[in-house]
Amino acid sequence: MNAGARTQGFALRGMDHFTVITADNAKTQAFYEMIGLRVGPRPPDLGGTGLWLYMGDKPILHVIQKKELPDDTAGLLDHMAFRATGMHAVIAMLKEKNVPWRMRRLNDPFGVWQMFFKDPFGANVELDFDGTEPAPEGWSHGNGWGTG
Repeated sequence: MNAGARTQGFALRGMDHFTVITADNAKTQAFYEMIGLRVGPRPPDLGGTGLWLYMGDKPILHVIQKKELPDDTAGLLDHMAFRATGMHAVIAMLKEKNVPWRMRRLNDPFGVWQMFFKDPFGANVELDFDGTEPAPEGWSHGNGWGTG
């Protein structure tokens, strides 16, 4: 939403961050570092055990460690999405790490590859790739779903 799109005297300027809950900070950190985020500064006065993961100079994913997780670890957040490049490298990495994934190709005018997988504690992650990236090996699903 641009700065000119105002509602009731205020305007949204963009998404700031997502927060996920984990039972293991180190495992969660390793997972998100695998897709290119990095740990950065977190205000010490927040208390508890947690991490802030950065893309560039922006902390976009906050991680909070808890001793007990809810039964439905996906919670109310359906998924978080990132724009990405190098779809074939991601597929190879996920296969190497035994992370199940599924993907689909959106019809034009969007023409985007969407890949979905879960973090170690059930949060859904989406990576969106430009539609000009070549189809994955063996892709025969047209614009439908494929899995790896």
